[in-house]
Formats: sequence, C-alpha cells, structure tokens
Amino acid sequence: MQNGIKLGYYRILPRGGKSAVKLLSVIVPCFNEEQALPLFYQELTRVLAGIKNYRFELIFVDDGSRDRTLDILKELAGGDRRVRYLSFSRNFGKEAAIYAGLEHSTGDYVVLMDADLQDPPSLLPDMLRALDTEGYDSAATRRVTRQGEPPVRSFFARLFYKLINRISDVEIMDGARDYRMMTRKMTNAVLDLKEYNRFSKGIFGWVGFRTRWFAYENRNRVAGETKWSFWKLLAYSIEGIIAFSTAPLSIAIFVGLLCFGLAFAMILFIVIKTLLFGDPVGGWPSLTCIVLLVGGVQLFCTGIIGKYLSKTYLETKNRPKYILREDNLEAADHNSNRKESCHA
Repeated sequence: MQNGIKLGYYRILPRGGKSAVKLLSVIVPCFNEEQALPLFYQELTRVLAGIKNYRFELIFVDDGSRDRTLDILKELAGGDRRVRYLSFSRNFGKEAAIYAGLEHSTGDYVVLMDADLQDPPSLLPDMLRALDTEGYDSAATRRVTRQGEPPVRSFFARLFYKLINRISDVEIMDGARDYRMMTRKMTNAVLDLKEYNRFSKGIFGWVGFRTRWFAYENRNRVAGETKWSFWKLLAYSIEGIIAFSTAPLSIAIFVGLLCFGLAFAMILFIVIKTLLFGDPVGGWPSLTCIVLLVGGVQLFCTGIIGKYLSKTYLETKNRPKYILREDNLEAADHNSNRKESCHA
C-alpha cells in the first residue's frame, strides 16, 4: 500500500521452488464484456482441457466496466479455483490492464488475449509448443486479412504499420495482435519497462527475444461491440509513433526549413520583380495567405513539440498505472503454495 493506493506487483519463483509441471498464465483484459465472457470462458476451458501436463491460472482484468462484467468474473471465480480477477477503480485503458495482468501473473509462460474470441484459443497448443520445445521466447499472432473491417479503417491501419516501420528502429509486424505468449524471462523484461505511456506492440519489439509468428484470418467479435472507434485507434497510433520514434521532431525541423527557404525565395522574387517592373498594385490577399500558411506551420510544429513535452510531463508525475478497487488475489494465494516477492 502507498498513500492509500494498492499498487501492482508480480511474483517470481525461487530457483529451487519451481514445480515440475509448468504453469501457464492466461491474461484477459475486459471492458464491458458481459455478453462475450461466458462464451470466451467456455471456449478457453475447452481448449485448455486438451492441453496435458500443464497447470493454468486465468487472470481477468476488469478495466472499470460499467456492465455486469465484474459480477460474471466473480461467478466464474466461485466455480473455478483457477480464475483470478482484478477490478480497477475506473477505466485506465487496455495498456494498464495488460500491465496489471503481467504484474500479477505467476506462470512459467504468460499469454495475453482478448475476451471477444477474435483471438482464437485454438492456437494455444501450437504457441505452447513453440516456446516449450522449439526454443522460442515468444509466440505472437498477426492477422493476414482484415475482412469485416471498414475499408477506411483498414487503409489507415496498413498506412500506420508502413509509417512506423520506416521512422522507428523497432519493427512492428503488419497486422500484429496483442495476442502473444511469452516466457517468464521475456515477461519480466517487459515489466522492467516502467513508462506510464505504454504501447505494448512497440515494447514487445523493443525488448527483442526470438519470436515465432502465427498468422490467421480476421475473426469478428463473438458478442458485444468493439471499444475501438476510428478516432481512438488514431490517437493510439499517434501514441505509438511518439513512444518509439523522434522522427516527428525531425519533420517539424524539415518543414520549418522548407518554409524558410520558400519565404527567402519569394522575397528575392518580389524584390527583383519590383526593381524591374514596379509594383503598382499590392495584393493583401496573397499576404494574408502567406501569414496563414506560416502560422499554420508554426502551430503544427509547436503541436508536435507539445506532444513530446506532455508525455515527459506525465512520466515525471510518477503516478501508478492503475488502482485496484477489488480482487480475489488473497483467496487465490491461499490455495497456492507459490512464494512471492513484491515490487513497488
């Protein structure tokens, strides 16, 4: 506890206390998923029942839902000792939910997936095999089609991946999903990145490690409505660009130099024209357009700089990424012999 706020933590097994049967932690961020949760739980447990020689813990993170999501999670936890839930005091966003789930996971392997069944649980056995027997540190997924999405949204999504891969040192696979399985070593590496403004797709690429990609065709939500509108996705894309590239600052410099060069050339042209032909009629419309153009460029460049400054400002506040309102961690820990160490 710190200042009345329950901060997150993650558990690490002591070297000598590792169980012979490996544990898989399944992390599921949830926001207003009351319709999809029962269907997701049924499909997930069906797939997990076919995976032998592993233990499982299911960590659902309620991101301040306003429907019966939390009530359903409590019902699931009451009937399945593997189910653990965290409930935020308000909606902190999916990135915070992902981080909270990773912090509280205890598994040798950790997998992130959505509750809407757009991330097919049927891939879990193959993903486990890639980590357990093929030597990979991560098994990630990507969509090879965007069937069912609006054409405009698909166009801008592909444009975003092309842009960020050109201006950033971190490679982000086109169509990459948050659906990903990681070893404990990679999970801890992701947790070591403490920034408040998080862009998980970029973080996964930044920490490195060997990754095997699994491609699948786009699937529609099994129930409910998407929480990602076009404008939310656009804002999220801007967050990703700012988090993993300083190219926009270079663009601002380039635009400024370009405008300076154009203005200098125009001044020379006007001076020479006036000396040779005179200027009996001065045009205020052209002057107005030039002022508006230069002013717009200045505001654009100032906005870019302001975005970076705002992120720095939020980081220096050092606020917690999320606040827990309630959870069943103590009850789950009572049924576990795993030791834990807490990290603020």
